[in-house]
Amino acid sequence: MVSILIYLTTTSSNYDRLSHKKILSHSFEPLIVICKIVNKMSALVWKLLRQHISIGQLAGFFLANLFGMMIVLLSVQFYKDVIPVFTEGDSFMKKDFIIATKKISTLGSFAGKSNTFTAEDITDLKKQPFTKTIGAFTPSQFKVSAGLGMQEAGIHLSTDMFFESVPDEFVDIKLDKWHFDESTHTIPIIIPRNYLNLYNFGFAQSRNLPKLSEGLMSLIQMDIMMRGNGRVEQYKGNIVGFSNRLNTILVPQSFMKWANENFAPGAEAQPSRLIIEVNNPADSSIAGYFQKKGYETEDGKLDAGKTTYFLRLIVGIVLGVGLFISILSFYILMLSIFLLLQKNTTKLESLLLIGYSPNRVALPYQLLTVGLNIVVLVLSIGLVYWLRGYYLNSIQLLFPQLETGSLWVAVSMGILLFLVVSVINILTVRKKIFSIWTHKS
Repeated sequence: MVSILIYLTTTSSNYDRLSHKKILSHSFEPLIVICKIVNKMSALVWKLLRQHISIGQLAGFFLANLFGMMIVLLSVQFYKDVIPVFTEGDSFMKKDFIIATKKISTLGSFAGKSNTFTAEDITDLKKQPFTKTIGAFTPSQFKVSAGLGMQEAGIHLSTDMFFESVPDEFVDIKLDKWHFDESTHTIPIIIPRNYLNLYNFGFAQSRNLPKLSEGLMSLIQMDIMMRGNGRVEQYKGNIVGFSNRLNTILVPQSFMKWANENFAPGAEAQPSRLIIEVNNPADSSIAGYFQKKGYETEDGKLDAGKTTYFLRLIVGIVLGVGLFISILSFYILMLSIFLLLQKNTTKLESLLLIGYSPNRVALPYQLLTVGLNIVVLVLSIGLVYWLRGYYLNSIQLLFPQLETGSLWVAVSMGILLFLVVSVINILTVRKKIFSIWTHKS
């Protein structure tokens, strides 16, 4: 009895499942048939409309669009990859400090025009957005002469000279020995490193004199003679460092203040040079401001800004050429589509008369243009990736510290161009089909 009940239950359950499947099959059967008819009609419409397609015209559009988009994407990506070489903090052109002077003209020299910076000049510089801090070079207002000698080596040099000072935060050596004590009669001095190079590879080389290292120079004491205000005093000078940034004979600010007050009490020390700490030496606004004010920089320290400007100019020109080629390719495509529509006008009118909607008739042409644009986008990104590998290898050989980014700039620009061109193509084809339909109606 139990076996009979189980059999009946199983049979009934299987019957219900089969019935349910049949009901679902019968319910969706009209929809499936409609989809098959639609697909078949779409295939027939495409077969009908693809006649008169010019492979040469489409190939011309494809190649022109590919070339134009590749130039645009490669220009944007190259600029993104190369610009850190000129502008980042650890770049080879990094110069956080700029030394500014006023231009000295021939007419100004004869007219006795001053080339010092006034308080108004310094205040105006402080207000500029590229300025972080400013320090003034304070010149000595008294006469200075120095003698340097080593009797054992047969070396003795004597010359008139000058002193300058800047605030301690602008000095590029350790400051543990950078202080003046009047009781010791010893002056710490910093000289430019290129002065030592001039002696070793110029003067000493020509006179067959021994060359001096930086360590040996720090052991040599100079005899400093200062004259002014009716006073003559002799001090010892110790070279405590060599500067790559400051091209002057530097003494501590505290000594310069004391010496000017004692040897030239009535003289006002007006700075002829300023040292400026800037946010970014490659900022093009610095070069523009300096040119407007008639200022100059030492050692071409604005070359990074000029190089960055020319890099942007060249990239802009290349971008313009690429966009121009892309616009021409877009024009070629639309001309090809319009010629194709013109040749198929009779067929399009017939399809519209038998009930096809304008959107349905325009769909094959829209898919054709979008498909071509997708292929162009993918190939352009692939070519940019391939070419980028070549120039990145060369750049990294020169600048190993440079960190390379991703292709997101080129990909983003490519997607943007693809969307813009595709939307314009779709709307233009749709407008053309609607004009045929309206005219026929």
